Amino acid sequence: MPAVTTTNPLLLPRLAEPENPSADRPVLSVTTAPSGLEGEGFPVRRAFAGVPQSLLDPFIHMDQMGEVEYQPGEPKGTPWHPHRGFETVTYMIDGTFQHQDSNGGGGLITNGDTQWMTAGAGILHIETPPEQLVASGGLFHGIQLWVNLPSQLKWSPPRYQDIRGGQVSLLTSADGGALVRVIAGEVSGHLGPGSTHTPITMLHVTLQAGSRVRMPWRQDFNALAYVLAGAGVAGSSAPIGTGQLAVFGPGGSVSLAANATQESRTPALEVLILGGHPIGEPVAWYGPFVMNTQEELRQAFADYRAGRLGSIPAAHLDLGTAPAD
Repeated sequence: MPAVTTTNPLLLPRLAEPENPSADRPVLSVTTAPSGLEGEGFPVRRAFAGVPQSLLDPFIHMDQMGEVEYQPGEPKGTPWHPHRGFETVTYMIDGTFQHQDSNGGGGLITNGDTQWMTAGAGILHIETPPEQLVASGGLFHGIQLWVNLPSQLKWSPPRYQDIRGGQVSLLTSADGGALVRVIAGEVSGHLGPGSTHTPITMLHVTLQAGSRVRMPWRQDFNALAYVLAGAGVAGSSAPIGTGQLAVFGPGGSVSLAANATQESRTPALEVLILGGHPIGEPVAWYGPFVMNTQEELRQAFADYRAGRLGSIPAAHLDLGTAPAD
């Protein structure tokens, strides 16, 4: 970890530190993600568990997939399944996943790539390890994030974005000790390649031991920091470590620091930083659908059963059928 890096961060554009330290966002809470299984049985950490939806908005759900070293024959994925009403973001840090959907989108994502699927009005998709990875085994580590859509966009046509790792914007902190990957949105005027219906920012930051980063943050966005690996401090004094989520309060900047001593297996602090403009609408979420009302949820299940959310391509019918709700 991680796949997308640079040989000399000091040659990258530097983030200018905000001038007013008192504008730093306080840390409201630090929670630890419980472990679980997803799809056909791959291990995940439920990053948002125990956090009120009002603090997460516009984000709905996030899993850290792995980090796991599979033996030959062990890699697993998900069967065909439906979605409606939001966007799924799959960010592969290490390993390979193969995506296909009923709208014709799909491909391989590996080592820093991101797939951004807008389910919108409805879609079926599948995510599986490729056959060669199943045969060989290997490292598997990534993130799946669900980004809500406002009511007027829940019926948008489905679309798919394939974001290669080499497309992300690379920056460094003012002290040169942190590598900042801008996947979507912007920070300090630097834009990421992801195009989002709901305004968000998504960063993957690597802080070397003893380094810190302090960056401007839109005051109308929320701010979350999830630790993929390592140990450090969020805000002025909140300790954070692997599998923990820090939720920040209001303010104009976000700050993080890596502990001077890290474990040998995780020599740096790896953090996913998220922020977005809260939608502020009711959320009705059950299984693969995120809508505004219970009636819309019932309609989504009815449309899925009636085949109105798409169909599995004929070439893949032998992989299985879409699961029952």
